Amino acid sequence: MLQTELDPQSPLAGTLPPRLDLDRCALFLDLDGTLANIEPTPDAVGPDSRRNTLIARLARRLDGRLAVLSGRTIAEIDRILDAAAHCVAGVHGLQRRTADAVRVDQPAHPMLDTADGMLTSFAASHRGLLLERKPGALALHYRGHPPAEEACLELAHRISAAYGLTVQEGQMVVELRTPGPDKGDALLAFMAEPGFGGMVPVMIGDDLTDEHAFIAADSLGGFGILVGDARPTAARYRLQDPDAVLAWLEEAGR
Repeated sequence: MLQTELDPQSPLAGTLPPRLDLDRCALFLDLDGTLANIEPTPDAVGPDSRRNTLIARLARRLDGRLAVLSGRTIAEIDRILDAAAHCVAGVHGLQRRTADAVRVDQPAHPMLDTADGMLTSFAASHRGLLLERKPGALALHYRGHPPAEEACLELAHRISAAYGLTVQEGQMVVELRTPGPDKGDALLAFMAEPGFGGMVPVMIGDDLTDEHAFIAADSLGGFGILVGDARPTAARYRLQDPDAVLAWLEEAGR
């Protein structure tokens, strides 16, 4: 897997991206924080006609060279996007649906149940925490109680060291996941498929989990676009928020 340790002196993406060339690119999109605003709880995000119509139109214009790479499950991505995206990677790459509709899923780590019990007890003793269960991963959200961040991270790293799980930090969430493919690996796998081959990969995302895919896109001659405030990143360009992302994509699709 790709190394994503970011030096504090890494460049801060700040330049607006150029107009997207739909004849030459393959488009990769994160969901939460990129196509949809972050909500207090994961289930608060639902379908949106503007977004989903746009994704379906772009997928057609790109002859299928559009994939959504998300921390959500494939079932949740399909629910939120009204199945507008055919190519999808879920749970940060542990699930993938290819252009030929073949599912490639990583088996769950056998110690996830043990970790689940520990996280469940921890969440029950701290007001405002939410434990989200996914195939192959557990996400501990502390958006409802930000002061618990340090304790959540410490517990996650302790469980990881004890049971061989992978820690994935994000915006107000820390995940314990089955070791295996990440978003960068998913992007590379899609780019190896016939419909994507030879195109310029463009990845748009907002979180640390998207850095894997920014690096993968760059390695194939493409680039990343960071969504949100400037920070150290492997992305080359930046857009301010999901509304700016949708407006930029709409301009490309005209």
